[in-house]
Amino acid sequence: MANTYEAVFILHPVLSDDQVRETVEKFEGILKTKGAKLNHRENWGLKKLAYPIQKKKSGFYTLLEFDASGEVIDEFELQLRRDERVMRYLTVKLDKHAKDFAEKRRQKMNANA
Repeated sequence: MANTYEAVFILHPVLSDDQVRETVEKFEGILKTKGAKLNHRENWGLKKLAYPIQKKKSGFYTLLEFDASGEVIDEFELQLRRDERVMRYLTVKLDKHAKDFAEKRRQKMNANA
């Protein structure tokens, strides 16, 4: 049975917009080839970090929401760890309350767009 997950990762600030897009598409492709269903993607852009990571003070943030089995998460996180462009990542499993909140957030974003 597939669970819903949310993954946020931070990419190096020295990347170009094309490199950021390619990297995000790479991770989306990994999820799709493993059978995950992508529900939503948000590019938050270049943001200041709360504390320096690898002597960097900012990074490109991306959020992916997807449905997948637990085995997919292991491979996905392995690829995140191996990619030198990724400074940090966090993957969380969403419970029913978090799913409702994420849906409301998306609707609010769509209404403002």
